[in-house]
Amino acid sequence: MTQQFRITCAAATLALGLAPAAGAQTVTYSFEWPGGGGYAMRGALSFDAALLGEQIVTEEDVDCFVVEGTHDGAPIGRWALGMLTETTTWTMTFDPVLEQFVVFGPGAPMPQAWNMNGIGTDCGPDGFGFNIGNAAQDLCLGGALLVESQVPPTRPFPAARDDGFSFPADACHGTMILSALPLAD
Repeated sequence: MTQQFRITCAAATLALGLAPAAGAQTVTYSFEWPGGGGYAMRGALSFDAALLGEQIVTEEDVDCFVVEGTHDGAPIGRWALGMLTETTTWTMTFDPVLEQFVVFGPGAPMPQAWNMNGIGTDCGPDGFGFNIGNAAQDLCLGGALLVESQVPPTRPFPAARDDGFSFPADACHGTMILSALPLAD
């Protein structure tokens, strides 16, 4: 093993996080969503504090995100940012000035799609998702729309600043994977 290869391997074991740069601060908001038919959801998101003056924070700005659903108080499913794949429906629009998620209205036909498409069929066979579109705010469970969970699409969806929230490990962007391939001599 060459010295250059050993150095490359050692460097490859360092985790380069995708979190904000040193010195940057994040803010966290938690939220609760009361749906219809005894369904509810709670969760949290975090993003760079520099975005607090922005009108809209999108899914591209989020560092951590998690939602957990319940029915009559019993857990039914969850989704976290670490579960995001290339095929996941993922749209998130949050207004940090008003401290609320954007709801359906002019210019916002489907402002929230958290592991759930507009018809509520793509949250996966064992999955959980949430959506706000032109028909309703609602949940998806096991690849099917939970019609009973629906509430009006324009109902406000507030969030509260909660910088003490503790995210589960799968709620935040992961680390980049580095290769340990040897360098040519």
